[in-house]
Amino acid sequence: MSSSSTSLKRRSLLAAAGAATVLAPLRPVLAQAPSSRLPPLRAPRLRAGDTIGLINPSAPVFNRQPYEMAHEALGAMGFKVREGAHLRERRGHLAGTDAQRAADVNAFFADDGVQALWAVGGGSGGTRILPLIDYELVRRKPKVVCGYSDMTALLNGLHARTGLITFHAPFAGSEWNEFDLHHWRAMVRYGEAITLRNQAERGDALVGREGRIRTLRPGLARGPLVGGNLAVLASLVGSPYMPATEGAVLFIEETNEYLYRIDRMLATLRNAGVFKGLAAVVVGACTQCTPGENHGALALDDILDDHLLPLGVPVFTGAQFGHIRRKYTLPVGQEVEVDASAGSLRLLGAAVG
Repeated sequence: MSSSSTSLKRRSLLAAAGAATVLAPLRPVLAQAPSSRLPPLRAPRLRAGDTIGLINPSAPVFNRQPYEMAHEALGAMGFKVREGAHLRERRGHLAGTDAQRAADVNAFFADDGVQALWAVGGGSGGTRILPLIDYELVRRKPKVVCGYSDMTALLNGLHARTGLITFHAPFAGSEWNEFDLHHWRAMVRYGEAITLRNQAERGDALVGREGRIRTLRPGLARGPLVGGNLAVLASLVGSPYMPATEGAVLFIEETNEYLYRIDRMLATLRNAGVFKGLAAVVVGACTQCTPGENHGALALDDILDDHLLPLGVPVFTGAQFGHIRRKYTLPVGQEVEVDASAGSLRLLGAAVG
């Protein structure tokens, strides 16, 4: 064998060994997929004067205004604000390296002077940090965690691995209209077992368009809430960060996806057994989800009918959550009662301690 061939072989072996070293710490985590639902773990409710830790577990925020709005909004709600050490980092489409983004999450859970973690924005990349979270630390020091969209990964991952009830809620820098604020405050500040219903708006129209629901299958059902953004949820299937769904109320929303992709994501959930034994399904807003250039695509109504009606459980669509102006706060892991005919979700207890 030539010296150049020997050198090439040596480099290949070293590269393989290096890759094994990098992946080795992840193997024990990936082997610990939860076989059943953990008991709910409730964070202490928030109080005026508490400190909120701002995180960006996914994409960077390129403009200053969302940060300014987050500080102003949380300040107006009576909280102090602290930014994660790596909050404003950038690495391609990510808000810093995986290690940096996870470090901010772990640091805020470890810090007794911080009572909640709140995402400034979404984007993509949240699933990458899930193996780097210190779940034992989270169990010891449960805290309120808020966000939506790509935060679906962290919200569900934390709940699946620890039982922590997390909050699918507006971002820290969201608009925070009265509808948003009422639902979030009642649930997270005061621990109220509230009922979530759409705020219908007719304006001067003969027939109102905003806040409408459509009941696919009527009925009452109870179970813990799991879900969030459909694309992110589908990416968690088969991992230890996907919550147990048997007996659960699944809630889903989506934005900026072609309809055939929504069909494929729902088929992924069905084929993976996520739909098996669900108690109910609630569909929120699917904003700017279009056929694209495929004008012969199934309509969204048809796709939802095809996948959800055969489940034989209560289902309604049009709930006010997702990428829309007014949105509920939804507690991931909290037991609720769904009334598909009325289009409501009633909390069966406090989501915070």
